[in-house]
Amino acid sequence: MAKTKRRYVCQACGSVSPRWQGQCADCGEWNTLAEEAPATVFSQKHDLSSGGRTIAFEPLDTPGKALERRATGLAEFDRALGGGLVPGSAILMGGDPGIGKSTLLLQAAGKIARAGGDVVYVSGEEAAGQVRLRASRLGLADAPIRLAAATSVRDILTTLNTMAPPSLLVIDSIQTMHSDTIEGAPGTVSQVRGCAFELIRYAKESGAALVLVGHVTKDGAIAGPRVLEHMVDVVMSFEGERSHQYRILRSLKNRFGAVDEIGVFSMAGEGLEEVANPSMLFLSGRDDPLAGSAVFPALEGTRPVLVEIQALIVRLQSGATPRRAVVGWDSGRLAMLLAVLESRCGLNFSSAEVYLNVAGGYRLADPAADLAVAAALVSALSDRPLPAGSIWFGEVSLAGEIRPVAHPGIRLREALKLGFDRGHGPSGAAEKITGIRFDDMPSLAKLVDRIVR
Repeated sequence: MAKTKRRYVCQACGSVSPRWQGQCADCGEWNTLAEEAPATVFSQKHDLSSGGRTIAFEPLDTPGKALERRATGLAEFDRALGGGLVPGSAILMGGDPGIGKSTLLLQAAGKIARAGGDVVYVSGEEAAGQVRLRASRLGLADAPIRLAAATSVRDILTTLNTMAPPSLLVIDSIQTMHSDTIEGAPGTVSQVRGCAFELIRYAKESGAALVLVGHVTKDGAIAGPRVLEHMVDVVMSFEGERSHQYRILRSLKNRFGAVDEIGVFSMAGEGLEEVANPSMLFLSGRDDPLAGSAVFPALEGTRPVLVEIQALIVRLQSGATPRRAVVGWDSGRLAMLLAVLESRCGLNFSSAEVYLNVAGGYRLADPAADLAVAAALVSALSDRPLPAGSIWFGEVSLAGEIRPVAHPGIRLREALKLGFDRGHGPSGAAEKITGIRFDDMPSLAKLVDRIVR
């Protein structure tokens, strides 16, 4: 290692001397020379204060060129994106294996290519012939998509730089890409981060919309480094159960639109079909009212979706340990709601098994579902069906009060559109809507009286 040199600087005139002395040779002042902390070898090699190129700043208050979104041809996909693809944006899409990520992107790529856009689809998991076979099954055999089976980011970027930037670039998947400048196998943290950085930089400089397909862990989180979600502009999750036909495309992060927007698709023989009215999908088969069934108007971003909540109460012999099973809702919130019903309303669930299910495999995270769950539980306990054509929404506090929730008017209008004529919710929380009657529910005690009486 090279030895660093000592410097002594005069505090009066700034003169530099290689050794200390009592009097400055330039200004004649006494005892003004002080040793300057020497620069280490590391700081000398990593000094970034000079040697770069000057960047150009753009004033924010000056009008610039507006970015025009490109429609994908799938209205549900565009809804989740916030209106379409933004040029130069980077999108990360995750989902369980076999859920339909590649099918959705291939359908969107085919529609964009047929509309005149230049689309490049790079697959690291399938050969070009396999992608072509899937496109033929989806009816996209005549779409002018540029296909490639490659895993080297250097080869991909070298090829892209020899042609005009495409409108859409799909990388399926980022875990299969590798860079020869980074040590490690494909899929490691360093490889995923480095490959994603190079591809995102190309998208920003060229203006191409980039879609990266990401694997997920067994917990449903996107695999790889967490910094990958910070690097991209949009993070999307493709959800659904293989036993159900529906698929939900959910926006978890969006720099160009609202988060928590969803697009609903139905898996058919020729690929994914758009579901314009998802409420009909989750409410099918409700001909006669049954005990333990309540309809809840959930809100996903700005989109209302009516779902059915089902409850079942099974009485046990004394001494047996009751079971609590929940599908599609938070089990901790169910335990809290049962405690409130027992403490504030005098209902006894301690000697009964409680089963709760959200029909259709839908997963609820909206706190406004408390009232609908409570209505289903009370209906199942008393074995009395809820009034036909009714919806229930509201958040339940530990004191048994029904608290207001967001956007009650949107929930009621969606219910009216599907033929429901009565709504139950917090006091004074809803606007008057012609065609639907709203009943105030200030507390759980009034809910119990309304159902049991």
